[in-house]
Parts: sequence; C-alpha cells; structure tokens
Amino acid sequence: MTTLKLWAVQFLNARPLYAPLETMKPVGDDGEPLFEIHEALPSACAAALESGEADLALLPVGAYAQMPELEVVPELAIAARGAVETVVVIGHCPLEEATEILLDGASRTSVALLKVLLHAKGLSPALTPTPHGEGAPAVTGTTCALVIGDAAFGLGEQFPHVTDLSSAWFQLTGLPMVFAFWAAKPGVLTDAHVKALQAAKVRGLKFAEQHAQTYRRSVLAEGREALSTNAYANYLRKTIRFDFDSYEREGLVEFLTRAHACGAVTIPGLAEGDTVHVHFKGARYEVAEQARASTQPLNVETILAKGATGERLSFAEGLYLYDNADLFALGEAADARRQALHPEGVVTYIIDRNVNYTNVCTARCQFCNFYRPPGKEGGYVLSREVLAQKFRETEALGGVQILLQGGLNPELGIEWYEDFFRWTKANFDLRMHALSPTEIIHIAHLEDLPVREVLTRLRTAGLDSLPGGGAEMLHDDIRNRISPFKNSTDEWIEVMKVAHELGIKTTCTMVFGFQETAEHALVHMDRLRETQDLALSRGVDGTLPQGRFTAFIVWPFQAAGTSLRLRDDTSAWRYLRMQALARLYLDNIPNIQVSWPTLGPEIGEVALRFGANDFGSVMIEENVVSQAGAHFMLTAEQIEHHIRHAGFTPSRRNMQYDRLSA
Repeated sequence: MTTLKLWAVQFLNARPLYAPLETMKPVGDDGEPLFEIHEALPSACAAALESGEADLALLPVGAYAQMPELEVVPELAIAARGAVETVVVIGHCPLEEATEILLDGASRTSVALLKVLLHAKGLSPALTPTPHGEGAPAVTGTTCALVIGDAAFGLGEQFPHVTDLSSAWFQLTGLPMVFAFWAAKPGVLTDAHVKALQAAKVRGLKFAEQHAQTYRRSVLAEGREALSTNAYANYLRKTIRFDFDSYEREGLVEFLTRAHACGAVTIPGLAEGDTVHVHFKGARYEVAEQARASTQPLNVETILAKGATGERLSFAEGLYLYDNADLFALGEAADARRQALHPEGVVTYIIDRNVNYTNVCTARCQFCNFYRPPGKEGGYVLSREVLAQKFRETEALGGVQILLQGGLNPELGIEWYEDFFRWTKANFDLRMHALSPTEIIHIAHLEDLPVREVLTRLRTAGLDSLPGGGAEMLHDDIRNRISPFKNSTDEWIEVMKVAHELGIKTTCTMVFGFQETAEHALVHMDRLRETQDLALSRGVDGTLPQGRFTAFIVWPFQAAGTSLRLRDDTSAWRYLRMQALARLYLDNIPNIQVSWPTLGPEIGEVALRFGANDFGSVMIEENVVSQAGAHFMLTAEQIEHHIRHAGFTPSRRNMQYDRLSA
C-alpha cells in the first residue's frame, strides 16, 4: 500500500486531526506506514498539493476552489459555527472605517472570506498582501490587518476593534464556516487511509487538554505570552468544529458560491447558475451540494420577537441568540412566552420523593459520585421494609409521587421491577414516575427484549410515567467524553418515542457544564423538539395525545468531588441563558421547571422570570446531585414562599400538570 506524503497545517487547530497519527503510526496490510507527515502554513500545504509534492494535505477551502478535481475525506474538517477566534481583522478603527487592510498571506480562505464579507457590506478598502505574522505590528490609524491562526490569540486585549470573520459569516448566512479539510490527489486515497484519518480525529479530541498543554509550553519556550491551558483546550473543544456533516457541507458550498460570485475565488469550469460540486471519497458523499438561496442577516431583536410570540426558531437563530442576545433581553422574551402559555400567574410544584433504589451501576459515568460498581463495597439494593418506610413518610407529607431512579444493576431483571411496581400499587396511593431511558435500555439488554416490550410490561405492572434522566447532553461528542459506556443519543430518543407511542407521559432534561458548545446544546434541544413534534402529530383530532413530554428541566453539572475534573461555566448567568433559550426554542413543550436544588431557591425565583412556570419538587429525599455538591432542600411551605416572593400564586400539581388541592 502506498505511503502518502501528508502535509498538515502547523496551527493548534489542526493538531487533533494529525498529531495522533504520529503516535498511532497506522500501517497498511503490507506493514508499510500509511503516511509521511510534514508541517507547514496553510498556503504551503496548498502549494505542495498543487505541485504534486504532497499526496494529501489539510487544504484551505479557498485553495480547493482552484483544484475541484481533488477528493475530500468525509467527516473531517476545521470549521466553526459562529466565532472562530483565530481569523480576525484587528484595528484602531471599526472595519467599516478602514481605508486599508493588510492581508495575511498564509491562507487564501481567510482572504476570500474577508472579500465576501466586504462585498456584502459594500466596502472597498485597499487590500495589501503581507507576510504571515507581520500584519499586527503594522496596524495604525485606519490601516487594519487580517490575522489568522495562532498569531490571533490574545489580540482582542491589544486592539479596540476586532472583527471575527467567522462570526460575521454566521450572522450573514446562518451557516457554519469551513476553513480547511483533508483533500488528496484523485485515486490515491484508500479506505485504510480514510479510516486512519477519522480514527485520528476521535483520538485527538479525547486528548484536547494534552494538545493545549503542549502548545502552551511551546509558546512559553519561544518567549511569547501565552493564554491558559484551559483557554487553548476550550478553543479545541468548543470553538473549532472538526465534524463535516450536512450543516458544514451546506456552509462550504454557500461560501464557495458567494466567493465565486464576487470574484474572491475562481472555480474552473463553473458557469453562471451551475451548482458547486464537492467530491468526497466514498459513495456516501459523491453528490453535488446545492447552495442555499441567500438569507437575510440574523438580528437579535427580530429573533427574540419571533420567539416571544411562539413562532418557531430555526437552528441558526437559536445559536445566534445564545451567542449574541443580551441576557436580560433573552429573559424578557422568554418571560413573555411563559406569560402567553400560562397567563394565570400560577407557578406549580409537586411533592414527591426521589428514591434511589440501588446504587450498583455498570455505566461508570465519570461525572457520578453516587454509583458503586457491581461487587464493590458500599453497593446496595433497598429492601421492601426500607422502601415501605420511605413511601409511608412520603404520603404523610402530602406526597403524590415517587421519582424512582437507580443504577444499572445487572442483578435486577425485569421480573424484579414488575414485582416491585405491583407491590407498590397494592400498598400505597402513589404514582410511579420511574426509570430513566438509560435504565429501560439496560433492562432490555439484560433480558434480550425489545424496548417496547419492556415498557409495555412495566406499564402493566404499575409504571405511570418516565423521567428524563440519563440525557445529560444529547450529543454523542459529549456523551462519548463523559459516559462512554452509556447509551447513545439515538437510543435515549428511541425510548422516549416508544414511550409516547404507548401513551406514557415523560419529562426531558439537559445538564450543561461539560465543555459543550452552544451548538451541542442546540442539537440537544432540537432533538427534543423533533421528538415532541412526532408525539404531538398523533393528536390529529385536536386533542393532545396521551404520550408526550410534559416538561423540560435544565441544570448545571456539579463537578465537586467527581472524577470528571472539567472547568466550565456553570454559573447562574449561564443557567438563566440556557433556560430562557429553551423556553423560546422548545415551542412545543408546555412547561419549564426551574433548578433550585443546584443553584439555590433565590436563583429559582429569578428563573421564574426567565421562562419557567414550575418550581419543581419538594424533593423529600435526593442522593445523586447532593453527592456532587448540591445541598439545597426545601419544604412545601418554603417553596410556596419563594413562588409568592417572585410575584406568582403557588399551586400543587401531579406529573401530568393537573393542579391539586393543598
């Protein structure tokens, strides 16, 4: 098998794509190395591929336009959905007032992107090519500079005006910006090469912190000022997108189409009105991608007005709000939507008990302090006597429900759950809001049964509704990082779809603080909205179907004491932003519940003005988040006090959101 001469961009954002190849050292069937690796600036990578010196290169998109015969490796790119941080125009004046812009000569793509944006704004400053690294020192007066790559880190603190070109592109089109991808001479790529490159990306993202740390050390060794390791790691984890899915492909073709139309790039053989073609290796992507019709620039006030009236927001609009909306303006729109959905000024709550019947679990999630592996000291399954005592106390306190969740215990088969539910219904007047989708999947695997049969049998035995636990973040990039042995996003969603088809009501949740991006959070919300659309489509006679999401709950990850030592923004401010955005984006889920157990009741009061209409549960007992640092507990009287203090009338409810007399 041929060893390909691979040229990789020497910037930090490329390291996760090619650095693992240096340690993995993939070989072909004949034992020969698959790649011979070289590092260079983007422009040099393009030149090497163009001259034939390279077989495969991390190619800037602008250079690909001149070589459309190249084959592109699927699923891998350097892209951004919004700000990219390392392709910026800096200056002492706004971009609109610049009379000259010094162009970084290291990448055709960034220059082409700038030309597209200038064309869209009707601006025509002088554009002067400048060697890489020499633009920033020459900025003066109305002369600005385009700076790309690692040289752009930290410039926001040095110049009063910084325009992130990827952010400007997203505002203009609502689409991601693709900067580079792997491209090869026709016919040289084999499946082994493609798989090795894809495997390298997966490995590279798992070690983002190590790449960040190595890069920081190199900066300091050169005597330059460096950002923190965490800042560089967040750049790799949150800012750069390494996937190349349909959304990125759409952005790519839109960029090439616009760049060709305004003369920023020339695509050989592309006549007016022709479709831009991108040739991917493998049948899955060997199609022409059609550019979208031009879209209007996104506007915060317009999007907020749509959301406040219940008009559906697009994915791009949701992302734009998260990144650009003022928190209080976002909260005001969410509050208006809450008031339209719940005009009576009533805030509900429920009295229930969270019973963790077992802590034995095989999932080994890094964020969980609660579980014990099978056979380890401290593992338990609660006896009927202990459960009976907890249930009697719950009824005595006015509780109407048991929220039953536990670990994935391989000793507990479906018959154990059936017997338990029948016993509960025979002895107590409590509804069973029980078993997360993760537990349902575990039982199905344990018994080799379809999920539908598991849910049907458990419902017959006494299960009333399904909580939304185990969702964390419904994006497999995040799930593979924090809980690699747990069910996938699609599996979680499928349980909820089947439950709804069977007439079982459910809730849905989201946990943030895993170094996720805004895009990860929006994908999560979009999957929930799509699932609810499917459930509601069955109510064609004008009545709501029995099975659907009744409420959404979001809360920040509590990292204290867990083995997942992530440093991320889990502040009350970010929580309020997430919740307000959820109220606007989840237009088909009627109720939003505040998360006071993790942030405190005072933040719960504030959250009632950021789109929520429910104060959650008295939570007579809780064992999971409390072991990760959340210790707030309230009585029914205290909850009602906080609801009234926020200006609302309290009302007890059940899981179906029927109001109950006190």
